[in-house]
Parts: sequence; structure tokens; C-alpha cells
Amino acid sequence: MEMQNFINLERIEPQKRESSERVEDFKEIYEVFSVEEASNQASRCVQCGDPFCHSKCPLHNYIPYWLKSISGMKNELAFKLSNESNPFPEITGRICPQDRLCEGDCTLNDGHGAITIGSIETFISEHGFKKGLKPEFPGITTNKKVAIVGAGPAGLACATYLLRAGIKVDMYDRQNKAGGLMTYGIPGFKLDKEVVARRVRWLEDAGMSLHVNCEIGKDITFDDIASDHDAIFISIGAESSRKAKLVNENAQNVFMAMDFLRNIQKKLFSENYDHQYDVKGKNVVVIGGGDTAMDCLRTSIREEAKSVKCLYRRDKYNMPGSKKEFKNAREEGAMFVYNASPKEIVVNSKNEVIAIEMQKTMLSNKDASGRAGVEIVKGSEFRVEADIIIFALGFSPSSPTFLAENGIEVNKWGGIEVNTDFETTKSGVYAGGDCKRGSDLVVTAANEGKLAAGKIIKSLLS
Repeated sequence: MEMQNFINLERIEPQKRESSERVEDFKEIYEVFSVEEASNQASRCVQCGDPFCHSKCPLHNYIPYWLKSISGMKNELAFKLSNESNPFPEITGRICPQDRLCEGDCTLNDGHGAITIGSIETFISEHGFKKGLKPEFPGITTNKKVAIVGAGPAGLACATYLLRAGIKVDMYDRQNKAGGLMTYGIPGFKLDKEVVARRVRWLEDAGMSLHVNCEIGKDITFDDIASDHDAIFISIGAESSRKAKLVNENAQNVFMAMDFLRNIQKKLFSENYDHQYDVKGKNVVVIGGGDTAMDCLRTSIREEAKSVKCLYRRDKYNMPGSKKEFKNAREEGAMFVYNASPKEIVVNSKNEVIAIEMQKTMLSNKDASGRAGVEIVKGSEFRVEADIIIFALGFSPSSPTFLAENGIEVNKWGGIEVNTDFETTKSGVYAGGDCKRGSDLVVTAANEGKLAAGKIIKSLLS
């Protein structure tokens, strides 16, 4: 099919399930494009000489090339191009905030509508898998071994590129399943857990040994790992939730977003979980406006909360999350209160949450990052009833004791210090992803795992 077909074809989104149906389960809400839909949408691409979509993508995916391949029905070529630069394109296609990355920088975005890059990316992999295509690995062809601590996006990405170089990988994770945030943080309605498990199985088939329910310093020592491997890559994420520093924030039924999401996912896996996170019949209030806040809202709805309300200190135009996730949350019944900042958590005599005291805000001049500042309106307090309050204010790295015990330094924010080769202050030990840079996107963590793998390969094989 001819390219630059944006004049004749409008941008379309993949079909999604009706909100009344999808709130009944945790299944993905979007359908995968058909062959015809993917080809038509790909044919809209302008094929820019300097493609902004490629530049804006943290992984620098070969987007215009695989769009052209799909438009011309060269599906196997598109599959190989997509998997070359991306350790798991079927995942990033589903969960990347494309409106802030590749699609946001698409030449057509301002007038004709950006190319539906994320949905086409998902199609390329899923269609390829149906046709029997799989990511290719050479097998273990070297005598080198690398340990990866943490099975999240950075760890899985690092493993992918090490295995492509024929290096043996041992992966350790304290949870029951690999995937990190992709398995226990991002809900199934955005990312089916079998999609992650399938990619992990392919890595195991390629020669990766996975050790789950294995915490460093508890189930195995760091020295044991170090003595048995030629290098170590640390990718333990950033799971320490940021608090609002409010009165009574340690009261019963005040939850941190990641604790809530992880426990609900464990419940869905039929794993042991903390039953205090059950929200059925409760009035749930979520503080925050990013994608994690949307995940908490939409999860609470599916868990049959009585009411689900989001309180955000700026207006809806300044919400930091993906526009499509905000739209989906509204469609599914979440309520939103804007220009509201938390002041104090109200509790009863048993130290149980009964409400949250809020203050109205107004936007002021933009700060150094370009976002509008927030000012409290004096005398504007109001109360919102709540049985459960969930804070979704971002995450910071935690510092397990094995870091300091082994001379692995962290900065004042708790992020692991590395040099330009992703090597920590301990020789032969590398780090990347959220534990290094702080909470960020899955695709950003994946890119750091990929880059770190390149440095490790060069160190071990050159």
C-alpha cells in the first residue's frame, strides 16, 4: 500500500469493550487491530526524513521502517525490526503513554491525527506470534555468567540482550512471579499477565534461569551471587511510595498505591495477600493525578467499591497521566475533584479513616519545569468522606541493606550511583532502571537495561 495516505484515511483507535462490560473483570479493554486496520493505519505515515517518533522513543525504535513494512504486508520484516530495538514490543505497545512520546511528536499530530503507533506495535507482535514467529536467540555460546537482581522491565531488558550475546543469565526476584511492576503493579485491564509470562518463558527457553521467591540478604547472600558470576546487574525498581506528610496519614485504611495494587494482583493470582486492601462496599478516595492514580481508581471500581473519587490539586488539563487512561477511568465511573489539595486525614476514636480535609487551590505562574504552580485558597477547607484513602504521589528508590554492606553507594534520593557505563561504585556490579533514576516509565527502564547490557557485554567479551 502507498504511504502518506493520511489525506484519505483518518486515524482510528482500536476497538475497546463497553465500560459496563469491562468493569466486571480485569481483562484487557482494547482489541488488537485486524490486518487490514493495521495496514491502513500504517499507510498514513508521512515517512519523515528526520522522524520525531524515533527520536522521542526512549528505545529509539525503528518506527517508520516497521510502519512501512506493515503497510506493505511485510509482516515478518516488521516483526524482526520491532523486536530488534525493543526487548518486549508487545508490552510497550500496550502500556507506553504514546501521547507523550512517539505519537505526541508525530508530524501529523497537530492536524490530521498522529499515526496509531502503539496499537500497530502491539499488532506486529501479536500477529507474528499467531504466525509462529518468536524472538530469536543463539543459545549460550560463551562461558560468561551474569546475575540480574530484580525481574522488572530493566532486568528483563538486560537479560534479553545478554542472552542475544550468548551470555548465561541467572535472574533473582523476591516475588512469586517475574515482571516486577508489569506483573504486580500495572493492572490486567491494561496488560494481561499472560503477555508478560509468555515473554519470560521465551527468556527461560533462551537460557535464563529464573529464581523467584528469592530475596538477596534473606534467601541468598550477595557474596554467594558475586562469587558465582562474572557481573551483576541490579534492577530492583523504586517501590517506596512518597507520602504527603499529613496529620493521621498512618491511620488505618490509609494505603500507598503500590501496596494496594500489588495486593489486589496477588489476590487475583490466588496468592497470599493482605485482606485489609479489600475495598468492596467502601468509599475510596485516591490522591494524585497520574497513571498510577488511574490504575487505583479503575481497580477499586472492579473490586466493587461503593464510590471511587480522585482528588487532584491542579485542573484536569494539568494532570500528568495519559489522556486515554483518564478517559477510561471517567467512562468506568470514577469521579474527579480538581483544584483540591489534602490538608488533614480525619479519623475516629479507633484511628480509622472517616474523611479527608481538603483545601481549594488555584494555579499560579509556571515553575522551572513548565508546569503551573499551586496556591492554596485561604479559608476554602472542605471535607470528603472516605473509608479508604490511597496515595498515588509517585515512588522513590529503596535501599536494601546489601547495597551499603557491599560498598554500593546511593545518592541523597536513594538512587544507586553509577558511572557512564552503568557500573556502580563496586567493580563488576551494574545498575539501571528506577532504582538508579527514580520512578519513571517502563520503556525508560527497558532502555537502561538494554544500554547496561551493552556495557556488560563489552566488558566481558572484548
